[in-house]
Formats: sequence, structure tokens, C-alpha cells
Amino acid sequence: MQNYQKLVERLTKVDAMNAMTSLLEWDMEVYMPPGGADSRANHMAVMEEMAHEFFTADETGKLIELAQQEVAHLPYDSTEASTVRLASHDYQNAVKLPSDFVAEMSRVTAKAHHTWAKAREDSDFSAFEPDLARIIELKVKEAEYYGYAQNPYDALLDAYDKGINTEMVRATFDGHKPDLIALIADVSKVAGRVNDGLVRGTFPVDAQRAFATFVLNTIGFDFERGRLDVAVHPFEINFSRYDVRLTTRYHDDWLNPALFGSMHEGGHGMYEQGVAPELSGTVLGSGTSLSVHESQSRLWENIVGRSKGFWQWALPHFKQYFPHMSHVTADEMFKAINTVERSFIRVEADEATYNLHIMLRFELENDLLNGRVAVKDLPREWNGRFEQFFGIVPPNDALGVLQDVHWSAGLVGYFPTSVQYYEAALKAHPEIPSEIENGKFSTLLGWLNTNIHQHGRKFNTDELTRRVTGGGMDSAPYIGYLKRKFGEVYGL
Repeated sequence: MQNYQKLVERLTKVDAMNAMTSLLEWDMEVYMPPGGADSRANHMAVMEEMAHEFFTADETGKLIELAQQEVAHLPYDSTEASTVRLASHDYQNAVKLPSDFVAEMSRVTAKAHHTWAKAREDSDFSAFEPDLARIIELKVKEAEYYGYAQNPYDALLDAYDKGINTEMVRATFDGHKPDLIALIADVSKVAGRVNDGLVRGTFPVDAQRAFATFVLNTIGFDFERGRLDVAVHPFEINFSRYDVRLTTRYHDDWLNPALFGSMHEGGHGMYEQGVAPELSGTVLGSGTSLSVHESQSRLWENIVGRSKGFWQWALPHFKQYFPHMSHVTADEMFKAINTVERSFIRVEADEATYNLHIMLRFELENDLLNGRVAVKDLPREWNGRFEQFFGIVPPNDALGVLQDVHWSAGLVGYFPTSVQYYEAALKAHPEIPSEIENGKFSTLLGWLNTNIHQHGRKFNTDELTRRVTGGGMDSAPYIGYLKRKFGEVYGL
């Protein structure tokens, strides 16, 4: 296993280089002064180019070939065989990209983040348009470097979700879109039965931060290995399982964004903290895909955090942080936080309408990459399609096409998600709902650690889903869950 050990040592250095780039990115989004944008873009470009050149060197390819022979007799799911398999996959993709292209992508997206943040603040898409046009141009070129049969989106999607293609995503969305639209229509007919007035009002930011920290700590996010900060757009980033950073944003007149945004990012963070220690710093040492990551974040945000059982436990604690809410009951809180309302901002959307936001971006990204929509026409296209999906039109760019950070970061092709794991957890542990009512979350988190988190990248989305649930991705459990939940909330 000498060549395998040499390969691991080399991959560990690549991981360290990538971690340093991530640290620069975190600082850029959380603490860096605005004037540092151009120099930071150059710093990140140099780091990414160095890491790419080191990883794609002939030495890496030779070690992979020799290590493949050494691990050929080992089981598919062994750490050694999985390490070589994933290293080979990553290497074959990476060598398709020239190092100067990687540096340019890094430089452009780092600069674009600052441009986007200012454009969003000013609600001025024209200020961001040149940077976004360049990013889309580079993403099309990236897809061409990777290669694809018909749709450039497939090439980018595979980079985030190995084994998943555009038609699989489309089938998943099409499988529940009619039922979702029908559910929202049914809710709209009786919208007056529920409102979110309880979570609108005065909620001091310091109290919100303290309560969110209390909740995160209780559900299992380890603050000895993590922290919570503020960013323009909430995100999670990590440099290892021992250093996981969350961010959120606060509204002093609305509770939902910070609390549920923190729980959402906490789900991402607990995934990374749950990767097996022996995988830390290796090619396997992070979550397997962004769709599985989203399943974890939305499980904790919605299935747990927006459940009645959660608030039966949380409400007495909540009232200690917000004494003016002393009159509120758990049932009232449950309904207030689950109010369905057609809204403009994806990360602040209710659980029922959230997936429509995802579908909108999926369609637009496909059309951008395939040349069916020009970047200059995005505000018009966004508003027109938003009206088709939601029946309302964003009043400005900040609430419309500029709302998300992802395009400025070059993140195109990663929104599909699967929500089936919770039902598998309940089959193994039917007591989980009653434990949640009593503030015990260790059984659920332990099951997720054992069945999903610890494996890191050993299995792709489809492999992992089949191991956990016995079948492939299926939208039926998700739409069934929504019908039951909002049937209760609205008395349907």
C-alpha cells in the first residue's frame, strides 16, 4: 500500500490548499472591508491555481493508477477503495480544466461577489450584469471542457451531484409540481385562517442571536468546532470537521429569517461535523453532494424546526428570550411559522412555496447555459416567470433577480434535493417525534451520523439514497408530508 499512502499524503496537501482558499472566501463574505475585493480576488485566484496545478500534475495520475492496483481486492465501500475511486473521478474532471481557466473563474467570481452585494443593496441589476455575463460565459466554457452529450447543464450538475443529470432532476420536479401547485391553490382559498402576525413585530437582534445559538447547541451543532456569524446571504463553509462556520442574517421586525436560516445552515454544519474523523482532510472528508446537503439542512429547518412538536419543547425557552411573547401557545406558533404566502425571497420562503423557487432557478439556469435567455434580459425573464409561478411580480431587482448570491459565486447547477431520509429514520426509531417534543435530538442526529454523515463522499447521491431508503429519489414522500402538514395548519 506504499503508493496508496503516497497518494493520501498528496491529497491531504490539496485539501489543505483548498481549505486556505475557503478561509479567504469566508473572510471575504464576513469580515473583509469592501475595498479589499480586487486584491482578495487575486489572492484566491493564485491559491486555486496552485492547488489545481498540484492536483492535476502527472505525479497524481501515476499514484492513482498504482494505488488502483493496490486496492483492487478491497470492498467497494472500504475507505481505501473509496479514496482511490473518488480521487480518480476528481482527477479525471480536474485535468480537463486548464489552470489558467481555474484561476480566471476564481478571480471573476471573487470580484463578482462584491459587485453583486452592492448591486443588491442598490437594487441595480445593470451594475452586476457585466460580471454575471462573464460568469455565464465561463460556465459554458467549463461545461465544454468537461464534455456533455446534449445539455451543458449536465456537465455542471455532475460536478455537484455525481450521477445525477438534468432529466432526472426534471422528472423529480415534474413528479410533484402539479400536486404542489394544487396544494398552494387549496391553501390560498382559505388563506385567512392563518397569518404570521406573531412572528412579525419587534425581535431584538441580540435576543435572536442568543436564541438561535441556544437552539443550534441543543439540536447538536458543536460550537467547540463551529461558530455563527452574519453575512449578506446565509451560508455554511468548513475547513474540516473540526472547523465549521455558519452565517445568517437578522431582521429586527421578523423572526423567521434568522432562526430558520440558522437551523438550515446548522443542518449543513452538523453534516460536516459528522463526517468520520478518519476521513478528515482526505478526498472523502466532506458531504457527498449538495442535494444530500440540502436534505440535511431542510430536515432540521423544516421537518424539525417548523414542527408542532419542536415548539412544544422550544416555546418556554423562546419566551425567556422574548418575554413579550408570553401569551403565545405552541399551536399558535406552529401556525404562524407555517403561514403559506407567495413571497419574493427564496431563503425566506415558506416550506410549501420553497420548491417553486428552486424550479424557477433550474429553468432559468438551463436556458442561460443553452443560450435561450441572454443575461441582459434576466430581469424581464425572472419577473415574467416569477409571475407565472407565484402570481406576483417582484417590485425591484433586489427582491427579484439579485436576491441570491449563488450566481455571483459561479454556483450553477446544484439546486435539486431529496427529502426521504426522515421517514427512514422514523422506521428505525418511531420515538423520534416524541423525543423532539421533549427537547431530545440525539437519536435523530445519531441516526443521521451513522447512516449519512460518517460516510463523507464514499457514496454518491443515488447510492446513498438506496442504502438508506431501499430505493432511488422519490418525490412522493415529500408531497405527502406537505399535504399532511398544511392540511393540519389550514384545516383542509
